[in-house]
Amino acid sequence: MKKHNFYAGPSILSQYTIKNTADAILNFADTGLSVLEVSHRSKEFQAVMDEAQALVKELLEVPEGYSVLFLGGGASMQFCMVPYNLLNRKAAYLETGTWAANAIKEARLFGEVDVVASSRDANFTYIPKGYVIPSDADYFHFTTNNTIYGTEMRYDPESPVRLVADMSSDIFSRPVDVSKYDVIYAGAQKNLAPAGVTIVIVRDDALGHVDRAIPTMLDYRTHVKKGSMFNTPPVLPIFSALQTLRYYKELGGVKVLEKMDLDKAARLYDAIDSSRMFEGTVTDPADRSIMNVCFVMTAEYKALEKEFIDFAGERGIVGIKGHRSVGGFRASLYNALPMESVEVLIQAMKDFEAKH
Repeated sequence: MKKHNFYAGPSILSQYTIKNTADAILNFADTGLSVLEVSHRSKEFQAVMDEAQALVKELLEVPEGYSVLFLGGGASMQFCMVPYNLLNRKAAYLETGTWAANAIKEARLFGEVDVVASSRDANFTYIPKGYVIPSDADYFHFTTNNTIYGTEMRYDPESPVRLVADMSSDIFSRPVDVSKYDVIYAGAQKNLAPAGVTIVIVRDDALGHVDRAIPTMLDYRTHVKKGSMFNTPPVLPIFSALQTLRYYKELGGVKVLEKMDLDKAARLYDAIDSSRMFEGTVTDPADRSIMNVCFVMTAEYKALEKEFIDFAGERGIVGIKGHRSVGGFRASLYNALPMESVEVLIQAMKDFEAKH
């Protein structure tokens, strides 16, 4: 049975990425060695790193003066690396979900944090509006997409200070004005590669201005200087990331990916909004994520949620159970997910509703 993978992360990868990665596990770059065992100092892997960094810059139109890093530790490591490197006196943060809250917690270890707004009062089901970013902040940090709650900021905020963003779950799903940012970071396991590598885009001249000493491994300058090769990098996920980046370029780039993602999300949200059995947890269309569509059953049918997950599973639909803090369902529509899978889910919803 064909599987339709809606997991939130680690999540679906393109067959292009999976096949090429599998081939390299057996024979990497005609070396007769597996990519799992080749030296990261070899010319063959250096070529992988160089091309991956170049493609990130090309696809996101990264301007001069920025470095692209491939680091370990996940996006959660960036929660402390960002303030370690950038927070000298005060930083501004927007609280829109669990990961934003975790980033705020870490930043408070390094200086004053001004939480300019929060949507905690409604279980993070909306994006705050009308907040004021202090002009004396070192930077303004926000999380672009909230996987657990299904909200997303698909724009670069107007800000009197430099921006920092966690784009873990929606990077490469829309054009970004990178010139507004000091740091963009993203765990790879949603729109890029298997878990184990984090992409960081950092403005070089934003570094070196804090008063504190920074441990070597947590200093962005270490990794900029060494081209992400200060220590052994996560070789396999970086190779897979390169395959995904090549695939994105072949498809036509980020604008093409954005249109595909918008079309998938529109189809699913329309099915939810026109249903008597299902309803979205994020009611304002402007705040709805096109990456993670969160929905529940209406009060009348609430008891049938477990039955629907089993019903969907019989059709090869996996990974739609909502996060435990929200319940209900979550369909993750990352770049690699085909429209076919969305249509299968929609049909399952209609058939289940007809059944009851």
